[in-house]
Formats: sequence, C-alpha cells, structure tokens
Amino acid sequence: MEEKLQYLRDLAQNWKPARDLNSLRDTMVFATGNPHTQLMLIGEAPGYYEEVQREPFVGRAGEKLDQILKAMGLSRDMVYISNIVKFRPALPNQRTNNRAPTPEEIEACLPIIMHEIQVIQPKMIIALGGTAAVGLLGEQGSVSSMRGRFHDLNGIPVRVTYHPSYLLRSDNPREKRKVWEDMLAVMERMGMPVSEKQRGYFLPRE
Repeated sequence: MEEKLQYLRDLAQNWKPARDLNSLRDTMVFATGNPHTQLMLIGEAPGYYEEVQREPFVGRAGEKLDQILKAMGLSRDMVYISNIVKFRPALPNQRTNNRAPTPEEIEACLPIIMHEIQVIQPKMIIALGGTAAVGLLGEQGSVSSMRGRFHDLNGIPVRVTYHPSYLLRSDNPREKRKVWEDMLAVMERMGMPVSEKQRGYFLPRE
C-alpha cells in the first residue's frame, strides 16, 4: 500500500489537469494519518496553514477536527485524512485568505481522490463540508439537505457533515449537536463502543 500511495503522491504532484487550470497554487498537500484505517475523512482543499505545513487540517479547523476525533475516542493517527483538491485555490494578492475550490478545480482533481479511496479501501467515509460531499457523490445540495443519512460511493457508506470551520463560525450548540449526531451514526455503523456520556454530548440542558 505504501508504494501505491507514494505513486499516487507523485502523480498528484504533477497532475496535469490541475496544473493546466492555472488557478491553483503550486504546493501539493497530500494526506495524513493511518492508511490502514477503516475510517477516511475528506475535506475540501488546503488553506494557508495546510500549505505551509504540507499537511491537511492543521489550522484552527484542524484543531476542531482533532477535538471531534478525541470525543469519538480516536486521534488523527488512527484515521486517514485527505482533501478532494490537493492544492490551495489561488486568489490575487493572496496571504492567509482562502477560498473554496470551483467546480472545475474539483473535477480536475477528482480522479486523484477517487484513486486514493481505492488504495485505502475504507469501510466508512466522512465528507467534511459541502464541497467534499458534492464532489464525491455527484449530487447537488446543501450540507443540511445531505447530512443525517448515509450515502453510497461504490459500496462505501459516506456520511456528510459540516466542515469543522463551520463550527468555528457558529457557537450554536444545536449545530454542534448535528455534527455529533453524524459522528455517533458513524461510530454505531462501524461497531465502535458508544458510552452514555458520548450520546449526551451537546444535548440541551434542562
């Protein structure tokens, strides 16, 4: 598997369909975590901090994701984390500001992430945010309309939930509970132990 991932990393680095767009930055950010895991998490694209460190989810959204994983009884070295687009989408005079990938950028990079899924062969995929969900599933819709149930990607169950950055912008416990309900559903589907304490996270206090 390591040889296949290294081949894929090299392929992504020089992926012509992405390079030809001239709308993505040069630094390729591949993936992190355990390639032998059953759980794969897929986000949208690297941001400023991910580009600097060449690792997905290392900024504030990454810290939030680590908190979610910890609440599940997991850590990032127990799962596999990647992005649907491997390059940071470019902006004029860009510094720390980021933008979401365009449909053209997603389409150009889609073969890489699909090949990556074939190599990892996860038992479960969590799509973090609408960009990842729409790109992977080929369905148009908002996260709110796609979350709350399992989708199918070539026989692999996919759970759509909000991107961790959304939780950074919202202090609403109800929104956090929605994400947590998706995580509980994933844990139950994968046969992971779920305590009563975990079931009660982010429930409104009486």
